[in-house]
Amino acid sequence: MSKKDNAPMPASSAGLLTFFNEETQGVKIRPEVVLIGSVVLIAVSIVINIFA
Repeated sequence: MSKKDNAPMPASSAGLLTFFNEETQGVKIRPEVVLIGSVVLIAVSIVINIFA
């Protein structure tokens, strides 16, 4: 291992954020799907509010 591999990550936002390149387990959803789902949910809520 080189010294560069053990170097600490630079602090961002007073050290509150840390970004990792490692893949973690869990559900993988594309951002477009989340955005479209949110818009559909808002639209359904508005329609229900109008007719109910």
